[in-house]
Amino acid sequence: MRNLFRKLISVLLIVACVFINTSAFAESNLTIHFLDVGQGAAAIIQCDGEVMMFDGGSAGNSSFIYSYLQNTLGLEHIDVMVASHPHEDHIGGLSGALNACSVGTIYSPVTEYDSKQFSSLLKYAGKQGLSLTVPAVGDTFTVGSAMATFLSPAKAYDNINDLSLVVRIVYGDTSFLFTGDAEWDAEHDMVDAGLELSSTLLSVGHHGSNTSSSYVFLREVMPEYAVISVGKDNSYGHPSEDTLSRLRDVGALVYRTDLQGTITCVSDGHTLSLETEKNVTADGLDRSMLIASAGPMSIFNRGKTEYVLNTRSKKIHLPDCASVDKMKEKNKAYSSETISELESQGYTPCGNCRPDLQKG
Repeated sequence: MRNLFRKLISVLLIVACVFINTSAFAESNLTIHFLDVGQGAAAIIQCDGEVMMFDGGSAGNSSFIYSYLQNTLGLEHIDVMVASHPHEDHIGGLSGALNACSVGTIYSPVTEYDSKQFSSLLKYAGKQGLSLTVPAVGDTFTVGSAMATFLSPAKAYDNINDLSLVVRIVYGDTSFLFTGDAEWDAEHDMVDAGLELSSTLLSVGHHGSNTSSSYVFLREVMPEYAVISVGKDNSYGHPSEDTLSRLRDVGALVYRTDLQGTITCVSDGHTLSLETEKNVTADGLDRSMLIASAGPMSIFNRGKTEYVLNTRSKKIHLPDCASVDKMKEKNKAYSSETISELESQGYTPCGNCRPDLQKG
């Protein structure tokens, strides 16, 4: 009888612990503030009382960053700060964050860089007794009950944009991918490495530039939502219409800070809700302002890739392959059959875009 009683108590304790943990998660949320910092990028992530900051816009945003942290959010401490790469439009405003809050850890892909803004970052980090930590691919940290993993860079790139720290955050059934300014080389390396990239929301790389968000990469991420941090009427032409087309093709609903101001995303661990500073929601905008036409290209279905075939050379290409633009229309065909099915018909994968590396 005594053993039975002990077993019963043990079962009740386990049930109680599960209930407490489940209830705590149900009452918890993860919130991301994609700040409108013009032609730059800055995001604040909050979960279970802990705070992460991913980039901070340009130096001209320092006062705004300071005010948003202290006055809007009432924060005094940032647990993790990520300086994705040393370009001014991503790290310049982090000095404002370091003046507003104490910081636990600062991650950066480099510890030295010759610029006034990087020197300022080091200066204000040093005032808190902090140095920059260079993470490795696979390193993790937590923000409350959310788990964050570094996915890139896996090697030294000559292109500073490709040195961007890429972080994937998982919270319950939802996930978020922050890519800094990572471009096609870094994107393809992440795909080739077989990393888990699928994410509910993608913070679009390099402000929507055509040098980022390749089909190869997007086919692995398959985001339901895409947020582009970009300045209104910027001189770079960001976001590129080609990038917007690729985002449309994978079915992502696009939000833009240039059109909608600061964007706030809340996850309950199962679903996302997004609110915007202006224009209410993406659906409230003229769709032509958000997502450009993809021209004659057929739309991708989730989980199913469409390939461009060269009927003359019998090659299989991804839609963004450079060879597609050079292909004569009479030799061009489209197919959503699998690579194996196409190979059985005499086609071979292109050695440049490597459609055979795609899943599905």
